[in-house]
Amino acid sequence: MITRQRQCVITDTSVLINFLAVDQASLLLDHPHFHFFLTDHVRIEVTELYPDQFARLEAILSDGSLQQLTVNTPEELEIFAALTLERRLGPGECAAIAAAVYRGYAIAIDDRAAIKQVIRLFPDLRIETTQSIVVGLIRSGCLSVAAADNLKDRWQNHHRFRLPIRSFRELL
Repeated sequence: MITRQRQCVITDTSVLINFLAVDQASLLLDHPHFHFFLTDHVRIEVTELYPDQFARLEAILSDGSLQQLTVNTPEELEIFAALTLERRLGPGECAAIAAAVYRGYAIAIDDRAAIKQVIRLFPDLRIETTQSIVVGLIRSGCLSVAAADNLKDRWQNHHRFRLPIRSFRELL
């Protein structure tokens, strides 16, 4: 039997919060193609800005389902500093990008301005979004279109996150 290794992905606050907000972090944790990590800076952002989701995050960190990384190598800190000095991105985004670039991981991020910045500065970095992650879950049989559309509706109606589609069926 051949087992495929999951690709490592650093998640930014935006993607992580989307799944925590609807109490579906398990979709990230059990993703068949990706193994997600967060940085210290992302955890701080969740702690400070999203108190309702903080308890859920702490639970998955304490049981080891999600691992936290520290941006602390000279190379990561150099990338982090350069991104921070541009003052276009927040510290969570800067840390997630720095860790992903240095470690050769993909990044999960939804902010359009941040994605443009990543493409401009690091064109080879693989970018995942909430939408692409959900599409991957549907294609792998882990999530039905109906369940994905339910998530989309919950995000839109209760958490101010909108996707430019009526149904995930449009993307398959």
